[in-house]
Amino acid sequence: MSNRPNILLITADQWRGDCLGTVGHPVVRTPNLDAFAENATVFEQHYAATAPCSPSRASLYTGLYQMNHRVVRNGAPLDDRFDNIARAARRAGYTPTLFGYTDTSPDPRQHDPNDPALKTYEGVLPGFAVRQSLHEDDKPWLSWLTTRGYDPAEFDKIHQVEQEEDERVSLAPPRYSHDETQTAFLTNTFLTWLDEQKGEDRPWMAHVSFLRPHPPIAVPAPYNTMYDPEEGPDFAGAESAEKEASAHPVIAALQDVQRLASHIPGASGLVRDLARRDLARIRALYYGMITEVDAQLGRIFSVLDSLENTMIIFTSDHAEMMGDHWMLGKGGYYKESYHIPLVIRAPYATKGNRVTSFTSSTDVFPTLLDVLEIDPEHAPDGRSLAPFLVGTTPTVWRDAALWEFDCRELMKRCPHHFPDTSNHTPPALLVRMGADWQYVHVTDLPGILLKDAGATDIEDYSDQCQDIVCANIEALLTTRLRHNDETLARTLVWDYYGQ
Repeated sequence: MSNRPNILLITADQWRGDCLGTVGHPVVRTPNLDAFAENATVFEQHYAATAPCSPSRASLYTGLYQMNHRVVRNGAPLDDRFDNIARAARRAGYTPTLFGYTDTSPDPRQHDPNDPALKTYEGVLPGFAVRQSLHEDDKPWLSWLTTRGYDPAEFDKIHQVEQEEDERVSLAPPRYSHDETQTAFLTNTFLTWLDEQKGEDRPWMAHVSFLRPHPPIAVPAPYNTMYDPEEGPDFAGAESAEKEASAHPVIAALQDVQRLASHIPGASGLVRDLARRDLARIRALYYGMITEVDAQLGRIFSVLDSLENTMIIFTSDHAEMMGDHWMLGKGGYYKESYHIPLVIRAPYATKGNRVTSFTSSTDVFPTLLDVLEIDPEHAPDGRSLAPFLVGTTPTVWRDAALWEFDCRELMKRCPHHFPDTSNHTPPALLVRMGADWQYVHVTDLPGILLKDAGATDIEDYSDQCQDIVCANIEALLTTRLRHNDETLARTLVWDYYGQ
């Protein structure tokens, strides 16, 4: 146990994989993560297995694709039979400690029907000890603001800002300061706890789960005006929201349900009705939120720099459309919802690695199992990233990224966009993305092939490239078969305990 490292898993909710200075973003400034990356391994083609929050975190924590863990939406329970990072850490002698949230709905079969745990999707992953919770209602943070002189009567509009004249999206700051954000609050509590670990005779494990840059989109000075909305890369997608919607029923349905109020407190209307100027202003605030989180990460990194035997993993649960394809939020099939950062620093690892192979959020759990030197209690779908950390590439590795999005809620809310599936499995979306193409399969709908995934060209190339379509259909079927549950399949009952 003494040789095992301290382990810190940091997630920053809804952080896009391209929004790091170290991977070459032309605008976003992340100086602390960039410096951290110099002594770490950066996975440049890392993808969430699914979205939104609860499903994506189920994949991160269990190493399973959605097709196996079956958490299909926020509020869908995580089957209690599955192993996870916290349970595994306990078997290895750690006390995994949570700061923030895991958005894990409990298995209702393990609870009385009257248990309040069944009233929310913001449960805690089994195995974690909670030092500081911070759910979307922000109650602990708001209580802290009260001690700093804020009026609780104004908390219902804490993220609303003054409107700018003639602007639908205001760049004004909220009433709290840059050292009073939820990120700063959570960082304070983690650093206090970290100081308490001094003198302990065993390594520690912590999960710091930051909400930002998740909406609501509001950030205090100086970050609110740090980025010029006129600067930044071009938005991906068609020239209009209407043309974008024509690409696929899933996109049309998403446009019907994406409301601006989900990102901008107090706003009205649909995201698809925004002009590019409005989206650019929202994106500038989002960039500011990223830099605000980076500043707090700098506080953590500066303390941990003196701890040699510490493994730090920085990632996100899923990404954010942020105006690309005329959408905000996450979901659907475009890579902007799934491409997320992953940067790992380990005591034994080579410094400054850059990995361009396709990696998945399902790979984090197997990697931690390697570090903990224990076996899982179910068969993960992901694979350990340990070889990449020492500068080697596995002989056999995936040649494409895979992600899923369960469409059943879209089908319920927007049935006019979908064929009659009343007698069939609810629509499930499965994407396989290679270097310059993206194949999309949706239950009961024709598959589509997009070239140069994420670019302005959204034309379906299925008819022109049948060989690529067939290869992807075969690959998806092979992948689905490969990930059948193998937990006990390779074991004979009479020699189970002899292994």
